[in-house]
Amino acid sequence: MRIELRPVGEGDLELFRRFAVEPGLIGLDWAGFRDAQAPARRFAEDGFLGTDDGRLLVRSDDETAGFVSWRTGSFDSRTSYWEIGIALLPEYRGRGIGWRAQAVLADYLFQHTPVQRIQAATHAENLAEQKSLEKAGFTLEGVIRACEFRAGKYRDGYLYSRLRDDPGPVVDNGSVTGSGNDASGEPSEH
Repeated sequence: MRIELRPVGEGDLELFRRFAVEPGLIGLDWAGFRDAQAPARRFAEDGFLGTDDGRLLVRSDDETAGFVSWRTGSFDSRTSYWEIGIALLPEYRGRGIGWRAQAVLADYLFQHTPVQRIQAATHAENLAEQKSLEKAGFTLEGVIRACEFRAGKYRDGYLYSRLRDDPGPVVDNGSVTGSGNDASGEPSEH
C-alpha cells in the first residue's frame, strides 16, 4: 500500500464541501451543517497551508482517501505543539490507511517545524482511531473529561501524544520504519 500526502488543489474542494454538508460522512465528529463555501474561501487565502494550521490530502494508491490536518496549540503560551486530525471517506476506513497517514504527517511536521510534541484527541468510543494512533507511534496520556459537546451532551475524550524523540512506527513490510523522521523532509510515500 502506498500512502502519500499532498497539498490541496482547487479540484479537491468538493471533498471538503461534502464533509461540511453530508451528515455522518465524518463519523463521530459530525457537529451539524457547516458553511459549504468556507473551504473555497480558505483555499483562496492560503491553500490550506497556514502558519498556525493546515491540511493535506491523503492519497492511497493514487486515490483520494481523505485528509489530515494540524493546528497549533500551547499549554503555557510559549511552547507550541501541533494537534493533528484525520478524516477518511467511509470506503477507506479499516484498511490501514489512517495510521500510516498520521505517521507520515507526524514525520513531516517533525522535519519541517521545531515542535517537540504532536498530540491527537479522539472519542472514548472510537476504538479504531485509538488503535490507529498507537500504531502511528502515539502514546495514550489520559482521559479528558467532558471535553466536547456532541449529540446533545458532553462527552469524554482520550489524549495521545508523540514526542520528537519517541520511536516511530515499524511495519512488517518495511514501508514505515525508523525513529519517526523521513530523511528527505518531504511528505513521503510510506
